[in-house]
Amino acid sequence: MEYVQERVTTLHALRDRTPEAPTGRAAVVVPMTEREFGGLAAERVLDTLAAVDPARVVVPLRASPGCVGPAREWLRGFDLPIEILWCDGPRLERLLSDHGLDGQRGKGRDVWVGLGPALSEQYVVVHDADTRSYSPAYVARLLFPLAHGYAFSKGYYARVEDDRLYGRLFRLLFRPLVRALAEGHDDPVIDYLESFRYALAGEFAATSELVAELRVQRGWGLEIGTLGDAFEHGGFEGSAQVDLGRYEHDHRSVRGPTGLADMSDAVVDATLRVLRDRGITVDHDALVDRYRTAARTLVGSYATDASFNGLTFDREAELDQVETYAEAIGPPASDDRLPPWRESPITVADLREAAAADLREAVDE
Repeated sequence: MEYVQERVTTLHALRDRTPEAPTGRAAVVVPMTEREFGGLAAERVLDTLAAVDPARVVVPLRASPGCVGPAREWLRGFDLPIEILWCDGPRLERLLSDHGLDGQRGKGRDVWVGLGPALSEQYVVVHDADTRSYSPAYVARLLFPLAHGYAFSKGYYARVEDDRLYGRLFRLLFRPLVRALAEGHDDPVIDYLESFRYALAGEFAATSELVAELRVQRGWGLEIGTLGDAFEHGGFEGSAQVDLGRYEHDHRSVRGPTGLADMSDAVVDATLRVLRDRGITVDHDALVDRYRTAARTLVGSYATDASFNGLTFDREAELDQVETYAEAIGPPASDDRLPPWRESPITVADLREAAAADLREAVDE
């Protein structure tokens, strides 16, 4: 039955409807890169958000100086209360460096920059800018649990496009990794991670109180790190996941810069760091063996599911990816998470002032 419940409350899209939700009390954070601004997917996202009418939209922008002016003009063309934060500006960089917050740049760092200004609203929604199927129902669905007493809400959806199963990093790395961890360790946080139908989805919403507690991973470990903190501050009872229905966005190659292989290192680091935060010691050699066994079993299940639905499925390619991801399993790197905004050594006002000055200078030049 599609409406079966997981350990976290699971809200199913059994009908195509947009529920009543407090969009007017929410800030929507949409991290955007130079590659995304001006594209059809980002344009659809922002046009649709204008119909949703949130209290504010915060766009942390990662772009080279020459692209900042055109990006600002393009973003100003939407009927939205948009706040643009140039994440690569020199004053912002100096501010972070002066307070020991410099380090790796990535999606997580951009989101952290955007979360500070978003905290002025009661609720915060975060989602990607590359969604080709973006619907006005998404924000309302993510916010609905928060209006009903939950502190954290995560989106999920099926990644099926071009007659193929996607969501490869989740299917072939994260899911079998968590199963392998569950075989060797008994801790509720593992059950929590396993409860989410698409733990690597970039779409979530939370109360500003919970957002202020997030220790944000700087890179691609953002989603798993967020789940770890959501468990600590919301737990099973305070968490929900929401069916966002049909969802299409960009796919990545396995190899190459920003490919899935590079992302796998960050996902593994974030997952094992969640356990380390709980005082759990992991035998990494044994974990690799258990991961391979779990992943190969799942590949067989995916092959059957794909065949049942008449989808194209390359078993050998999937098994090759398993071996690639197995190489990422090891002790997590040094902890360079950004601090919770509740404990941040800089204020939101300081960040806004530096980002605004950088934006003005880049546009003038």
